Amino acid sequence: MPADFPEPTFITTNGIRMAVYEAGPKDGPPVVLAHGWPELAYAWRHQLKALGEAGYHVMAPDQRGYGLTEKPCVVRHYDIHHLTADMAGLLDAFGHDKAVFAGHDWGGIMVWQMALLHPGRVAGVIGAGVPFFPRSRRDPEQVMREAWGPDWYICDFQDSRRADEAMLTNVEAIFTNQFRKLTRTYAEYQALPKEERNRTIQKRIDPRPGRVFLSDAERQVYIDTYRRTGFTSTIDWYRNWSWNWESTADVTQEIHVPCLYIQAADDPAVPPGFGDDMAEYIDDIERYRVEDCGHCIQQEHPEEVTRAMLDWLGRKYPA
Repeated sequence: MPADFPEPTFITTNGIRMAVYEAGPKDGPPVVLAHGWPELAYAWRHQLKALGEAGYHVMAPDQRGYGLTEKPCVVRHYDIHHLTADMAGLLDAFGHDKAVFAGHDWGGIMVWQMALLHPGRVAGVIGAGVPFFPRSRRDPEQVMREAWGPDWYICDFQDSRRADEAMLTNVEAIFTNQFRKLTRTYAEYQALPKEERNRTIQKRIDPRPGRVFLSDAERQVYIDTYRRTGFTSTIDWYRNWSWNWESTADVTQEIHVPCLYIQAADDPAVPPGFGDDMAEYIDDIERYRVEDCGHCIQQEHPEEVTRAMLDWLGRKYPA
């Protein structure tokens, strides 16, 4: 890791060894930062430092299957119950009763579910780029398959390990494309033919227009890590998509802690109206919109995302 990123603390949580990167005073109000796919705790480097300096005890783990954290070989060990139990165990390891959980991408899905599955451990939720969406009536993986076919990346993950192999063979291309500035607004993206909007693994590999918004050194952190670890254990999160839906049928879809949704205006993965109904399920929900921003919101616009987080934390969960 770069010199300005902390060395990890290793803890045992829910039966695995986890790498956690910390900032701020250990007696400060705890905040947990959960990264997405295919990223690392390093994705939160800007916010980790800033929130720590503001007096929070900030903990950013390499989550189960990622980076320096243990990688079980059983696919079912990456279901939402294991992922959220990891976070409860993280709090136990640091002696915290509850925390504000902030998550991006898959980490965002996980922290919203944390508020449903472990409500007593959650003081608040910040969804970066990903709003809360209640459990659907139908298996979402089946809905995606019907809408987009087997080449849609989540469906592809279920059917074979070819995506794992293709990504490992093209690690540099994956992380060059992952961190490119989008050249289209969301409206322009939606106007494209459907076949161009089908999010296949090959589209993650093929050359793409747009400026890379990470430095070479920042991007190299991801490249070096994934060349060493591969992608399979991180993709296994997706291989529980249907099981997560099946196994949460009896979970009440209500959140009773303060929440913030930070929306990326032009994220092709998240339609602008996605999450408009959150107030039906969440007692206290605020929204903040980052303009001219794609999917990797906290790395593309780190200062603005950090300001939004600190403003909300200062009002709801002051240090």
